Amino acid sequence: MTEPHAPGEVPDVAHLDLDRGARRGYPEAVLCGPKTPEQVGAIAAEIGRTGTRALFTRATPAHAAAVLAALPDALHVPEAQLLAWPPEPPEPTGGLVVVVSAGTSDLPVAREAELTAQHLGRRTELVVDVGVAGLHRVLARLDLLRSARVVVVAAGMDGALPSVVAGLVAAPVVAVPTSVGYGAAFSGLAPLLSMLNACAPGVAVVNIDNGYGAGHLAAQIAAS
Repeated sequence: MTEPHAPGEVPDVAHLDLDRGARRGYPEAVLCGPKTPEQVGAIAAEIGRTGTRALFTRATPAHAAAVLAALPDALHVPEAQLLAWPPEPPEPTGGLVVVVSAGTSDLPVAREAELTAQHLGRRTELVVDVGVAGLHRVLARLDLLRSARVVVVAAGMDGALPSVVAGLVAAPVVAVPTSVGYGAAFSGLAPLLSMLNACAPGVAVVNIDNGYGAGHLAAQIAAS
């Protein structure tokens, strides 16, 4: 017979932070990548048992299968390697979060940011493939960008787009370097350094490929 356990406790696996939503206003997130599918499945089952809203990030197909076995109605977006439960985001409040992908190759990270902000209760709009190699493309979206409370920009290669966007809008810009690029991009280090050295003020930088962190920060900025 299985011993009863406290809410949020997954014996020998995890102790979920069930109070995070009440304490911080934003729910639990589960980083799947370093965990086994069995561990992720056990965590998902406990989340379902306690009825806690959660995101599952960096989920491989095996992780996703384990989550869906425990939470069959969870939203799964393979492109973003993300699952959300419950599948519907909360009613949106606050300002608009616009997420910009410099190139199609940056889209997985951009989508992770977009879905994170959405499931943390913000309205979102996605703008795709407007990198600096064709500057007219981002200029054509200025009305939308200037309507945002915060703009998230995901870019690899030279990582120049966040500076360009920050020079065109009044809203803060959350920059996400991606690991897209050839050898001298050093798997995202080159765009990271470019973004940290942004000429335009008002740019905050998260870690390489950290779409979840960018979406979370954007949701917090856009809360009011």
